[in-house]
Amino acid sequence: VQLQASGGGLVQAGGSLRLSCAASGHTFSSRAMGWFRQAPGKEREFVAAVVKWSAGSTHYADSVKGRFTISRDNAKNTVSLQMNSLEPEDTAVYYCAAGSPIQAMMKLESGYVYWGQGTQVTVSS
Repeated sequence: VQLQASGGGLVQAGGSLRLSCAASGHTFSSRAMGWFRQAPGKEREFVAAVVKWSAGSTHYADSVKGRFTISRDNAKNTVSLQMNSLEPEDTAVYYCAAGSPIQAMMKLESGYVYWGQGTQVTVSS
């Protein structure tokens, strides 16, 4: 599975960005797709995930709930992350990921096998 992320950029606080991730290869083997982010000097952290089936159940980090929305298009093998009300603390490299994590591992890096190259999101104050 290959993942290609796009849509990052520079935005002012309060603004919006939409990230997209296109998956190719044996995507049927991945039960979930998600987004993680890594800010300078910090460890990579979970942002959001969506299950491929099961009515597309979604999971969010507490820090982005109500501001970010993850969605997927199974027919196109894409996952998107709509980010609204962005804050300087959201500045990070955002990575899309795919895998088949069990429920308990949905928010863990170890639950995902495939990773995209990352896209930079910078929010200015």
